[in-house]
Amino acid sequence: MKPTTRTPAIATLQIDNERVRVTEWRFAPGTETGWHVHPTDYVVVPMTTGELVLETREGVVVNELTAGVSYTRVAGNEHNVVNAADTEFVFVEIELK
Repeated sequence: MKPTTRTPAIATLQIDNERVRVTEWRFAPGTETGWHVHPTDYVVVPMTTGELVLETREGVVVNELTAGVSYTRVAGNEHNVVNAADTEFVFVEIELK
């Protein structure tokens, strides 16, 4: 994992109970999540349309996301999500416990 000097995206916890954790992520241009590993399976619901950069140990991937078109990932993925665009990007992340 590579350290960065980017500003963190804003994470707002909406729900955290015995079954799920729901977080709204707001990415101003140039912000990031920071490197992390998901301990559980999760679902992402984009609230805006655009591109996010996914930095992984295998390299960099640019993901085109569409508002309202959800996707899911399994636990264990190490990555850093970056908004390299000139506009804000928002998604809701639902972690399944």
